[in-house]
Amino acid sequence: METNKKLTRSYNRTIAGVCGGIAEYLGLDPTAVRVAYVFLTLFTCFSGVLAYIIMWLIIPEKY
Repeated sequence: METNKKLTRSYNRTIAGVCGGIAEYLGLDPTAVRVAYVFLTLFTCFSGVLAYIIMWLIIPEKY
């Protein structure tokens, strides 16, 4: 198990690599994370869009 894991935006990206980065960090399938993100965004009156933009600005790009 890797002990020095960092959350970074992924090169496996659709828009900015946020969902891909979260999937890599958690060890999940990127498509599953993207689908879950879409459903959460739809069921929270699109507040997920604002959260995505904030994560895009905060999470660093992978080196």
